[in-house]
Amino acid sequence: MDNTEEPSTPFGTFTAQSNKLQRQYQALLDQSTPHVLYRWVGTAVALLLFFVRVFVAQGWYIVAYALGIYLLNLFLAFLQPKFDPSNEAMDNDMEDGAIGTLPTRQDEEFRPFIRRLPEFKFWHSATRAVAISFFCSWFEIFNVPVFWPVLVMYWIMLFILTMRKQIQHMIKYRYVPFSLGKTRYNKNSN
Repeated sequence: MDNTEEPSTPFGTFTAQSNKLQRQYQALLDQSTPHVLYRWVGTAVALLLFFVRVFVAQGWYIVAYALGIYLLNLFLAFLQPKFDPSNEAMDNDMEDGAIGTLPTRQDEEFRPFIRRLPEFKFWHSATRAVAISFFCSWFEIFNVPVFWPVLVMYWIMLFILTMRKQIQHMIKYRYVPFSLGKTRYNKNSN
């Protein structure tokens, strides 16, 4: 099953080494999967280090802005359901004239909330983005001179408008993307 032959070409050697590194990286990711809190704390520390780097260096604001936009985009994908009820509503309207919403009565079909972007992929993409941003903050080519208060205000306005739209969507189609406050049933051995 395992090929024990040594690669004879430089490309074969490179491919073998890159495959080995990819397997090791995937094993590391697999081991980190159950440790949700520690993963997010690590990402928060990396993000804090990046912001300290930007603050101390007094530059790379455009990199920080791009990171903020990307993280906002990831967060919105994390909040949204995989199967958008507004699209289903349009499909159902065309088929039978009914408006598609989440179930409100016992006799309606239950559809669990499935995220468009799962938590692990959200964490992995966010951590990679922070690492790439931190790496970019060490190169002068990415230090584009901008008036940073404009970027901060623009990002805050963008955040407010997109979150308002997302909350209105959540209210309209009656879904909650978080499990806080939801009933949890324990397995009792009676």
